[in-house]
Amino acid sequence: MIKFAKTAVALAVATFSLHAAAGVFDDDEARRAILDLRAKVEALSKELATRLDTKADKTSTLDLIAQHDQTMQEIARLRGQVEVLQNEIEVASKRQKDLYADMDKRLRALEPRQVEIDGQTASVDQSEQNAYDAAMQQFKEGDYEGAATALQAFVRRYPASAYAANAQYWLGNAHYANRDCKAAIVAQQAVVKNYPDSPKAADAMLNIASCQTELKAVNNAKKTLNELIKAYPNTAAARTAKERLGGK
Repeated sequence: MIKFAKTAVALAVATFSLHAAAGVFDDDEARRAILDLRAKVEALSKELATRLDTKADKTSTLDLIAQHDQTMQEIARLRGQVEVLQNEIEVASKRQKDLYADMDKRLRALEPRQVEIDGQTASVDQSEQNAYDAAMQQFKEGDYEGAATALQAFVRRYPASAYAANAQYWLGNAHYANRDCKAAIVAQQAVVKNYPDSPKAADAMLNIASCQTELKAVNNAKKTLNELIKAYPNTAAARTAKERLGGK
């Protein structure tokens, strides 16, 4: 660029010199020389301008490329942030869904459910179902003392439960299994008194008579069997009571 500028200045000086020497040369020759020199100056000026413009274009292009690179880097950075946010949103959404599912499961577990007890459908809360099942599991495993404690606690906590009559009945059986006939009689009498409409009531009276017989209270046993036949005539327990009375 500097070289071209010097050339242009030199040509301008030459032009001035030609004007100064115009008096020496012939007018036509001087005129032609001046025009030729002007043409060369204009050509060099155009070339210089073109090269300067080209350099400016290149500089502008380089600036645009640099800006583009910066923009792409910023886009890449933002894209990375967006991906991180999307991942966090997905994780949070999954956690929220899992939380809702867990809450729904817990709420459903607390809702009463329909169960069949001695041929009858009843509504039972999960808490009382769990307590009853745990007590009966102890009975099945032969832990009669533990079962008696658990069943007694169940009756006290859930007196209106659909399992209450059964719990009271099996409480009497747990006492009987522990060879405590007196406690067994008291427990079975509670079945007859508090749950007379329960299918377990007739069986409870039969168990009372069995305990009375073991305690040598034969007359009391006969009385209980007769009351059983009268109160629950169409039951298997009543048929057993008749057989026992007929054999005495």
